[in-house]
Amino acid sequence: MFSYSFRWDIIPTNFNFLLSGLQNTLILSAATLVLAMLGGLLIATLDMSRFRPLRWLGLGVGEIIRNTPILVQLLWVYYVLPIVFGINLSAYAALLIGLSVYSSAFISESYRAGIQAVPKGQIEAAHVVGLSNVQTFFRIILPQAIRMTLPALAANFVQLIKYSSLGSVISVPEITRRGMELSSSTFRPLEIFTFIAVMYFCICWPLAMAIRLWERRLSNK
Repeated sequence: MFSYSFRWDIIPTNFNFLLSGLQNTLILSAATLVLAMLGGLLIATLDMSRFRPLRWLGLGVGEIIRNTPILVQLLWVYYVLPIVFGINLSAYAALLIGLSVYSSAFISESYRAGIQAVPKGQIEAAHVVGLSNVQTFFRIILPQAIRMTLPALAANFVQLIKYSSLGSVISVPEITRRGMELSSSTFRPLEIFTFIAVMYFCICWPLAMAIRLWERRLSNK
């Protein structure tokens, strides 16, 4: 028969320690989203380039990233870059780069869909009034594309919060790693990881619900 003596007092006693991990998780996720937005725009631009080598480069990079596991990519960044290129990265930097590159490939698809959804009439009108291709892109196309992809970007932020837990594998002090360290010293994994799971849920679920409502409102306009 199951017999276990719960010790929930472990949580308030070590709350500040766990909270520091949660802060690192949220900061890392936000920073990753910013970098992924820039990387996604670059990949989307390459995908739609009229110059065939650039288009092949964008498509190839995107397909490789989307079709390999994120954990493998993260470990590659952390362990292989120092060996092959002599680039020594901290665990935090490796996680930031790994998550940014992975998310960029998916965000690029959202950008591309948004860019292609801009009416061609607006692009032609911009050229008529004398705007160059670059001006048309940054003044007409990109603002509308970003507006249309905002729900997808918000959803990606939720995914990044969860993916950041992979940083525990390379000792990034995010909340999951904090839980592992605390568990090894207190021998209370049930209470600690249950609490961490609840914290993830309390952050991600409201965000996910808000994004769904946002998407419904946009679709009804």
